[in-house]
Amino acid sequence: MKWSLTHGFTMTLSVSSETRARPSWLAEQANLIGLAAIIILFWVLFTSLAPGFVSSFNLFALSRSLAVDIVIGFSTMVVLATGGMNLAIGSIGVCAVMASGFLMQTIGLPIPVALALALLLGAFLGWLNGFVIVRSGVNSFIITLASASLFLGGMLILSKAQTFNALPPEIAAFGRMRWWGFVSPLLFVAIGLGVALIILFRFTALGREILAAGANARAAELSGVPVGRAIIIAHTLSGALAASAGLMLVFRLGAAMPSIGQDWLLPSFLAPVLGGTLLAGGYVSVVGTMLGALLVTTIRSGLLVMQIGNFWLQLFLGLILLFAVMLDRYRSVYAERRSLGRKNAGRRA
Repeated sequence: MKWSLTHGFTMTLSVSSETRARPSWLAEQANLIGLAAIIILFWVLFTSLAPGFVSSFNLFALSRSLAVDIVIGFSTMVVLATGGMNLAIGSIGVCAVMASGFLMQTIGLPIPVALALALLLGAFLGWLNGFVIVRSGVNSFIITLASASLFLGGMLILSKAQTFNALPPEIAAFGRMRWWGFVSPLLFVAIGLGVALIILFRFTALGREILAAGANARAAELSGVPVGRAIIIAHTLSGALAASAGLMLVFRLGAAMPSIGQDWLLPSFLAPVLGGTLLAGGYVSVVGTMLGALLVTTIRSGLLVMQIGNFWLQLFLGLILLFAVMLDRYRSVYAERRSLGRKNAGRRA
């Protein structure tokens, strides 16, 4: 399911030729069906080459990894909706991780309180990114690239890069929990976040404002949309989602480690772009992002089961990202040509 501008903003924004065209419903479904077919193909391939791929142990490990990859993809997706980028999600995630470890192990706060404060820290760091981007007018790529280094460096200085490995036993117990013998409950947390995002972008004015800001910021402002506020909220939400992904890894590992988040950049872009979210903004696909994350997790898990080195994994992910960017460009050009064709046909009529 994918959404762009709807209802309240359609009439005003349609007068601008610069507004990005929304792909047709058929093109949307074709993208999801094609992505699902590729995933099935990889599952058949890995199952035939490595029977251990469908073992209960590997499926459980895959479900835990998939939960994190989905939320990482969501964290980038909500910022891409505005036409921006967030290169600091790994740094925000590890800041929330180390904060949770400090609050639980050193301060001794109850688990729910520590987790809530860690999520608030992630949201605040995201808000700080959005605030600086809006007030300075500098491209989000530059701001988040700088803040990624600032957040990570500050965390390492304050925590002295020490691992918090004496967390309450309930943390690791929840991370090891299995439903039906092979599914982690963390996966259902990720699905729940996906449902919340579907509601946000489809049924709320705030979600439509975020998409409007990405589709055409100038036209959105003329129609009364608070573009600056939408960008700040998107980055705040991105920070909270990055913190959520980091906390999932705390449950999975049973410890808060300063190395968490260092390998998030590629998967964070792969999942939404493969799923149909436009890099230019104004268009997201929550279900597509989940499928994109599943493809990334499937390839990673399959290569590990086949005992193929990690450097091959990085090569495959890089190639897939390049393919995803080219596919995104093709979708944009196709949608623009289709929109232009409809306008020319209307004028002739």
